[in-house]
Amino acid sequence: MNKLALLGGEPVRTKSFPDWPVYDEREEKALLEVLHSGMWGITPEDGFIEKFEIEFAAAHHARFGRCVANGTLALETALRAIGIDYGDEVILPSYTFLATATACLSVGAIPVFVDIEPGTYNLDAEKIEAALTPRTRAIIPVHIGGNPANLDRILEIANQHGLRVIEDACQAHGAAWKGRRVGAIGDLGCFSFQSSKNINAGEGGMILSDQEELAEMCWSIRNCGRQREGRWYAHEIMGANYRLTGWQAAILSAQLTRFEDLGRLREANGLYLAQQLSRVGGFKPLVRDARVTQHGYHLFISRYNPESFDELPRLRFLEALRAEGIPCSECYVPLYRMPAIQDGMRRLKRFLAGDKGEEILPECPVTEKACFSEGVWFFQTMLLGSTKDMDDIVRAVLKIKEQVKSISY
Repeated sequence: MNKLALLGGEPVRTKSFPDWPVYDEREEKALLEVLHSGMWGITPEDGFIEKFEIEFAAAHHARFGRCVANGTLALETALRAIGIDYGDEVILPSYTFLATATACLSVGAIPVFVDIEPGTYNLDAEKIEAALTPRTRAIIPVHIGGNPANLDRILEIANQHGLRVIEDACQAHGAAWKGRRVGAIGDLGCFSFQSSKNINAGEGGMILSDQEELAEMCWSIRNCGRQREGRWYAHEIMGANYRLTGWQAAILSAQLTRFEDLGRLREANGLYLAQQLSRVGGFKPLVRDARVTQHGYHLFISRYNPESFDELPRLRFLEALRAEGIPCSECYVPLYRMPAIQDGMRRLKRFLAGDKGEEILPECPVTEKACFSEGVWFFQTMLLGSTKDMDDIVRAVLKIKEQVKSISY
């Protein structure tokens, strides 16, 4: 076999994976429609934003959709809509993008971090009840990488304890649990349309719900506290300008026209890649619950076991994989270890109770392992390629494993 590219050999792959974003004359036509309409932002007569809200909600089996400026503000708006207030506690996984936690801090709530399942990297539902206190008000399960969390058990716990559920579906466009798409299975669901997302307009966000009262609260909060039937300069509740523009909504409507086809392609390639990589000892794709009827595949995540690669550190493995022409990344830092989150929690607790005591980190051993030695990400654009592209990923992993002694420390 040709020696590793890291050592000067020929890489497995020299061709790039598919470009992102995917666009054509549909986006161009939509932008021109907005331009000539003169309705570039939200107005009482604006149709572009409402059109996309209806389309996206229907595609995700929800009654109502409310656009906002980004996914972070979707989470913040959802928290405000369910009445989360200063000192309330919100359960969330310790393994996700920081916005899940900062949205809580922004409304004065304390994020309570719970460890993840080793097989899925999703919130471990069986550890939720141990984290509940009299101040707990909500749970935010994150469908990490597009792989739905255990919504049956999470909703069961929420119902038993009178808690709200906000689905963080910012990476889970099109994902489905038991035949129903995520987003309105809980009380509210939040999506992001940031540049890397499977539907994107550079930025943007969406909140879904089946509950009209909550949907109207989101409409008001994102629109400076106005009421839909009220006067334009009457502001009935504390809100802000979290609105999307007509430009973004038009692009998103165009993106939605190819969403199902691209989703089927990601699903087919994701299942194939998982099957092939499962045969490589020490490199296991995350588990897919039998109740997951569609994976969103924003990320394809695998678990790297250094013991199976002559104790090669994960960062060195990733370096070798990139040299073979395979884009990849390590994972998040645990939320509770991020200086930004620690500072935000410290300030909030000091404000609420004058607490200046030492911060105690939660015990989340699965998260620690996922973040610092195990998790490997492949990106959604890679799954828009061919079966041959998937085979190249597998070939590169096998090549490194077979020659690992040449680069192990």
